[in-house]
Amino acid sequence: MEKLDETLTMLKDLTDAKGIPGNEREARDVMEKYIAPHADEVFTDNLGSLIAKKTGNANGPKIMVAGHLDEVGFMVTRIDDNGFIYFQPVGGWWNQVMLAQRVTIMGSKGDITGVIGSKPPHILSAEARKKPVDIKDMFIDIGASSKEDVSEFGIRPGNSIVPYFEFTQMVNEKMLLAKAWDNRIGCAIAIEVLKKLKGVDHPNVIYGVGTVQEEVGLRGARTSAHTIQPDIGFGVDVGIAGDTPGVSDKDADSKLGKGPQIVLYDASMISHKGVRDFILQTADENNIPYQYTSIAGGGTDSGSIHLTANGVPSLSITVATRYIHSHAAILHRDDFENAVKLIVEAVKKLDADKVKEIVLA
Repeated sequence: MEKLDETLTMLKDLTDAKGIPGNEREARDVMEKYIAPHADEVFTDNLGSLIAKKTGNANGPKIMVAGHLDEVGFMVTRIDDNGFIYFQPVGGWWNQVMLAQRVTIMGSKGDITGVIGSKPPHILSAEARKKPVDIKDMFIDIGASSKEDVSEFGIRPGNSIVPYFEFTQMVNEKMLLAKAWDNRIGCAIAIEVLKKLKGVDHPNVIYGVGTVQEEVGLRGARTSAHTIQPDIGFGVDVGIAGDTPGVSDKDADSKLGKGPQIVLYDASMISHKGVRDFILQTADENNIPYQYTSIAGGGTDSGSIHLTANGVPSLSITVATRYIHSHAAILHRDDFENAVKLIVEAVKKLDADKVKEIVLA
C-alpha cells in the first residue's frame, strides 16, 4: 500500500480510535486534533459532544454540521468464574456478524484483546446448527482462567468493548475499508468543511460538531443543538448502499462512488423541503453528483436537531456505505469529498435572507 496522504491519515486516525456510546473520549480527542486548527473556538457540552465554532459573519445565521463520534460496540456486564466475559450490545448489532470476531476491551490497565465465542457447532443438534446464535449465548474469551484473572487485567463490568479492525485502502484505492465509518466519516466531513472554509468569506457562523451517543437514541445531537441553537442543521452520516448481490432497487438503490445521498425520509425525520430544495439546487449549480435515499428503519442526528427549541430546518446528507454495524465497512472516497464540497458551497450562500426563504418554503 502506498503511503497515506493527509486526508487518508486523518480517516485512519478517526476510524482506528475507539469510542462506543458513553465513552467517546478517544474519538473526540482525534477529532479535536484535526478540527481545532480551523476553528475560532472548540468546546464540549456536558455530555461530551465536541463543538468547533468558526465565525464568518458574527451576526449571520448559525449553521450546524454534525457527525457522531460513537460507533456500535459492547459493554462488559458480567464475568463468570472461569474468566469468560459476558456483554451487552451498545447500539444495533446483527448476531450473524459477530462470532469469531476480534474485539478490544478497554480495561483500567490498558487495552485487552479478546475474541467473541460460543458453543462449538460440532456439539449442537442438527436443528440448532441452522439457527443464528443468540447474543446472550455469546461470550468473550481473553485467555483468562478465572474471574480473579480478569480482574487482575483491569477489566470489570461497565468497560467498553470495541470491534478491532485496521483501516485498509483497497485494491481500488478509492474504496476504503475500516471499522466505525458509522460515523467517523461524518466527523471527517465536519472537519473538512471547516478546513475548506478557512480564509473564505461565509455569511454565517458554522459549527462542526462531533456528537455522542447517536447509536442509542440521537442523544448528543439533542444536547449540542440546545447548546448551539442553530438556524439550519445538517446531520452527516453513513447511508445504506444497495450495490451488493441480493439487494433489489426497491430495498436500496444507492451505489458507492455516485455521490452523497440526500435523505428524503427516515424514521427520525422528514427532510425539510426548504433545505432539501436549496441543497439540490446547490448541487446542480456546482455539478456535484448526488443520490436520493430513504431509510424506513433508523435515523440520524438530524432527528434530534430539527426538534430543538422552536424547530431547526434540517437535512441529512449521507455517504453510501456497505456492511455498516459490523466490524468492517466500505465506502468510496469520492462520495466523502463530494459531500464536503456540497456543504461548503451551501454554507457560502446561507445568509440571513436565504435562511428566511428556506424556513418559509
